[in-house]
Amino acid sequence: MLKSERETVVLSEESDDTLGGRLSFARDAAGVSVESMADRLGVRRETVLAWESDRSEPRPSYLVQIAGLLGVSPLWLMTGAGDGPGEVSDERALEAVKIELGRLQTAHQEIGRLIETTARQLEKLDHQVRLRNLGRDVAH
Repeated sequence: MLKSERETVVLSEESDDTLGGRLSFARDAAGVSVESMADRLGVRRETVLAWESDRSEPRPSYLVQIAGLLGVSPLWLMTGAGDGPGEVSDERALEAVKIELGRLQTAHQEIGRLIETTARQLEKLDHQVRLRNLGRDVAH
């Protein structure tokens, strides 16, 4: 959702409604990379990614630093109400959506690889169990 400089933002249904989603949105809107944010905060890239995917949450001291870095209020990051990202140009909004789509496509591909690997493991184990059972049947 776009806002003027002093307007209070409340997320619409289309926006992310988690701390991680708001963090990712604000970082993209500010044009800050994951690596740059991690460097500025003194944390690992994986830590920022864990925050953005809601696998963990930043400590309050980091939340304040993140809010300052991204130009949003800590309240907005936590709840979606308050001062959110500044007005986003159409080009920047488009870029943010493209980045998010890329993340989703990468995650989708990784899940596909995991499914294929698990299916092969299942087939292999199933084959081993059948051979073992066949050997037992022949022995009896």
